[in-house]
Amino acid sequence: MVVGAGAAGTAAAIEAARAGVRVTLVDENPIGVSMMGLDVPQFIGRRVKDPLPARDVMLERVVAANSSLAEAEEAGVEVQLGTCVWGAFRNSDTSRVLDGPQLGLADDERSWMVKYDRLIVAAGARDLAMSFPGSGLAGVMGANGAHALMSRYQALASRRMVVLGAGNLGLTTAQMALDRGVEVAAVVDVSSSARGDEALLSRLRGAGVELYTSHTVKEAVGGAGEIESVVLVEIDDDCDPVAGTEKVVAADTVCLAIGLVPNVELLALLGCDLAFASERGGWAPVHDDRMRTSVDSVFVAGDVAGFHDGMVLDAEIARNQGRLAGIAAAESLGAIDEDEALARIDDLKPTAVDAATPDAHSGWQRWHRSLVNAGGLEVLACQCEEVTRAEIIGLQPPRYLGRGSEQASRRNLRTQAGANPVNADQVKRLTRAGMGHCQGRLCREQVALLLAEESGADIADIPVMSYRPPVRPLPLRVMWPHDEPEQVRCEWPKWFSPTHRVLG
Repeated sequence: MVVGAGAAGTAAAIEAARAGVRVTLVDENPIGVSMMGLDVPQFIGRRVKDPLPARDVMLERVVAANSSLAEAEEAGVEVQLGTCVWGAFRNSDTSRVLDGPQLGLADDERSWMVKYDRLIVAAGARDLAMSFPGSGLAGVMGANGAHALMSRYQALASRRMVVLGAGNLGLTTAQMALDRGVEVAAVVDVSSSARGDEALLSRLRGAGVELYTSHTVKEAVGGAGEIESVVLVEIDDDCDPVAGTEKVVAADTVCLAIGLVPNVELLALLGCDLAFASERGGWAPVHDDRMRTSVDSVFVAGDVAGFHDGMVLDAEIARNQGRLAGIAAAESLGAIDEDEALARIDDLKPTAVDAATPDAHSGWQRWHRSLVNAGGLEVLACQCEEVTRAEIIGLQPPRYLGRGSEQASRRNLRTQAGANPVNADQVKRLTRAGMGHCQGRLCREQVALLLAEESGADIADIPVMSYRPPVRPLPLRVMWPHDEPEQVRCEWPKWFSPTHRVLG
């Protein structure tokens, strides 16, 4: 099984199939409109054209945007598009009854389980989200979401865009938007100078794109739930806004291209060792030079194995990782011997040395600090559960409880840090930050950055927030298609009656 049909996943599937292995390649694209509305798996920010074409047209566009899919089918790979992986399971200390490792799959109509002998996870990376006043308006989206809408779906509903992030990710996003007729009003970065490819910078400047360094977002302004303009402000060396430097930029879209984070959900569920590495986008799987993880049957490739800005400009890095994983998986199954595996590896086209950014999180921290200083603590860090930065710092209970206890009012991140190491899962349980329908994809890093800032801990010492299946929000009719009994249908309102209580 190969999860993810991007550059790495298709390369892995092709390599393993050519070695004589039976391969199934699954990818959740094209995703449904309901998932797009939930910003899962891409942070689309309600910037999709309405109405979308019929599903068969979307499928044609997805296939046309990825020429490697045809090559994979020619190699004998079974390709399943529009199929998401919502869970991964294997026997461990807490489970001993499975007859082999399995994945939970689902499409628009049903869910099912499939067993595998080897698994290659090429699930890519997700957008790093940051909040600011107005970030809940339609039009705030991620670079991955923008790329998907522009290339895979041809459905980006933007006219004028502001891009946050002047690394290769941001510059590439801006250029792609220009190429598709979207006006790019500005590229903004908190650094004192742009960090991206000089040729891209030159092209953008030649196209008249304004570049604002040492700037951050003060707020996004709009009406009827839509962004109409963005207020930028200059920041000093301490990330504090400089009074009198505000600039209002008309735009209907703000694209967050600050960074990407490996999609490690399935790897976490399978118990693969994860390690924090800022140069690889944060928490990423531990793997060897053959892309083997700490779990014998699991391999990784592409952005999920660790993302850095240089990978934006060179897709061969991901493809080569995929080929290595496919060869290693085939060898582990006995389809090829060690000598043939080595020969196949020697035939791989070498790629440039990884241009990793060792201090990626220092940039993220500067972005986060500037947005907090400019926007304040009453901004929602977790949009789904409506939890503000102040409530996370204060470890306040969910708002729907009405009021907190006296004990809760005395605690905060600093008092907790004095007694125990700061733990993101504990914060999630106390505040519900990260429990929404996006399952923490848009707030995990913000929570971790807040925890590090308030407790004085190193960001690397903040444990990763845990994952639980399903790792994709799915309709109940898909998870369990059977109807409820007539008695339940007639009696279920009683369960919500104030006189009916069940204590457990």
